[in-house]
Amino acid sequence: MSLLSALPASDSYKTSGTGTRPSAFAVSELATAGFAAVGMELARLITALNLAPSAPDVSVDHRLASLWFGFSFKPDGWDMPSLWDAVAGDYQASDGWIRLHTNLPHHRAAALKVLGAKDDKEAVSQAVKEWAIADLEAAIVAKGGVAAAMRSRADWLDHPQGRAVSRDPLIGWHSPRKITLRERPEATANRPLAGLRVLDLTRVLAGPVSTRTLAGFGAEVLRIDPPGWDEPGVIPDISLGKHCAYLDLKSPAGMEKLHGLLSQADVFVHGYRPGALDALGLNKVKRDELAPNRVEVALNAYGWQGPWSTRRGFDSLVQMSAGIADAGRAWAKAEKPTPLPVQALDHATGYLMAAAVLSAMAEAASGNSIMHAQLSLARTAELLAALGKSETGADITEPTPKDYAQGLESSDWGPGHRLKPALVVGTAQMAWSMPASKLGTAQPTWPSLPT
Repeated sequence: MSLLSALPASDSYKTSGTGTRPSAFAVSELATAGFAAVGMELARLITALNLAPSAPDVSVDHRLASLWFGFSFKPDGWDMPSLWDAVAGDYQASDGWIRLHTNLPHHRAAALKVLGAKDDKEAVSQAVKEWAIADLEAAIVAKGGVAAAMRSRADWLDHPQGRAVSRDPLIGWHSPRKITLRERPEATANRPLAGLRVLDLTRVLAGPVSTRTLAGFGAEVLRIDPPGWDEPGVIPDISLGKHCAYLDLKSPAGMEKLHGLLSQADVFVHGYRPGALDALGLNKVKRDELAPNRVEVALNAYGWQGPWSTRRGFDSLVQMSAGIADAGRAWAKAEKPTPLPVQALDHATGYLMAAAVLSAMAEAASGNSIMHAQLSLARTAELLAALGKSETGADITEPTPKDYAQGLESSDWGPGHRLKPALVVGTAQMAWSMPASKLGTAQPTWPSLPT
């Protein structure tokens, strides 16, 4: 046994379903492999915990896996909010293309201040034309905003951050230590993660995908956000099965509460950039003191070493930086950036994060040392770029009615349909004990513990 370091071999699990996401890259192959990684590591954990008489088989539905890389929830009689604000998008500058990510008010304000433009897409478009992409990217980032110039694959691989990312392992394991897993008598072969307490301090989209996956096999997930936080375009999709609470971590009382939650957690998943947890007073020494037996998995956008390791970023921006949008442009014979058909870097990283949690748990259950796991969207982009396309068949674009589970899910926004699960591990079927809920609707406590 060993900690997960690569995608599982395709002959180690069963697949069904056909088709492919139309792209220059192997998006559907990555989707199936990502789900398989979760399945193989969960099978190892089931075996290590003696929950089944033999190692369970892992089965992935290729079509459903591809669809889960998009939106898994379809409203019934109402519309989901737009994923993007009015200014976000790709803009042509004096020497190329740049993407502005302005969904968050402070990111939008930073971009508008640098450009000296009104909060209007046409005004922003005209202002961007006066800039070189590298200069505008640097200026917006310096003001606390987020933006990414479109680079070619060759330019990215020659960039200092691209070179740093290429040296990163797919999953960076560090800080080995022995832990003792808490007894969970409610865990079974059918619900192997029942009773597992997962503290989720992540935002769109990879981290929430990872904890949604763990919830699907029975984990109790508590997501913490700052008061008033919302991600309206994605929360109905990724809050499935979770308790979502607000907590002000900038206040002493809020941080004290978080300490208590962490001390009772089995798994800690977060999306803080290097040094950010330290700034909150929650450095590794403190985390080890509060929760010495935790499994910890972290992600960031641009990797854990190199000059951009602390840079904020999102899937759409990493696609621009790492040459994916430019390669897509060439593949599509288009004049403008052509991103992946779905936010595949986010989704793939999310499933790999869930697999890393399960891998560490399986090692601990076997009496071996474990380590903290670090992943990044930029390193997942390198995995995708290296993955060969092999799937054929019809294009996979939108789900059909038969792709959805029977019955309605009563989300906090209204009823809707959820995709059928793509993964089965032995007798363990993915199922969520509660529908998608709005942020801040739960208390910052572990529901299974007395208050």
